[in-house]
Amino acid sequence: MKGNAHGLRSATQGLQRDLDGLAYRLIRSARKTVALQVGREGIVVRAPLRMPVAGIEAFVASHRDWIQRKLDARQQVSERTRQALVDGLRIQVLGQPVRIRLSGAGRGASWGVDEHGGAVLRLPGPAPERQLERALRARALAWFEGRVEEYCLRLDVRPPAVRLGSARTRWGSCSQRSGIRLHWKLVLLAVDLAEYVVAHEVAHLKEMNHSPRFWAWVETLCPAWRDLRARLRREGAQLPEFLPPQGGEP
Repeated sequence: MKGNAHGLRSATQGLQRDLDGLAYRLIRSARKTVALQVGREGIVVRAPLRMPVAGIEAFVASHRDWIQRKLDARQQVSERTRQALVDGLRIQVLGQPVRIRLSGAGRGASWGVDEHGGAVLRLPGPAPERQLERALRARALAWFEGRVEEYCLRLDVRPPAVRLGSARTRWGSCSQRSGIRLHWKLVLLAVDLAEYVVAHEVAHLKEMNHSPRFWAWVETLCPAWRDLRARLRREGAQLPEFLPPQGGEP
């Protein structure tokens, strides 16, 4: 958007933007310099009314390390959802309820069903939280690869390599050189939220930016992306950090 309407709206309410997974609120006003703020409301960028979006994104990108340190500092002092692994714990994996069973037998995690036909994930060994992460990563990668392939087919682009990530502030990234990287914990969210992130990254294969044309490609794959993006910010912040059972390994 360009013109006075854009400046007036941004100056009063701010405009939500995203730079390679780094969400921030852009507020334009009659100022001469760009300013960054990381606080309770998230990342806020204050910029002059007529400064091009490309210049603002370059400014944010050049301060990514500083932003990351600020976010990490806030993360350390904020309360996190901590969940101890106990036998019988129920979690959601790609929208499906899964019961955790702790067992000393076996050499690795195994998926199965219980006597009622419900999904079960058995975690052997002295460090079940590590077994859980490995099992979820494997499930995530297989699902991501399938969704990326389908979305690429719909956009008529060649499917790239798909890898897993674990960055605290990025759900995904896309590079022409290394392919698409997606956070493994997305499998703990609702399926439509995970699909939005996949669609977002696949759309970058058409547009390596966040221009209106990029968002048009996102909408082609995921018409409800605006609502899903807002939900992702809320629900993604509540993802649990799994802790070892009491008396287990740290």
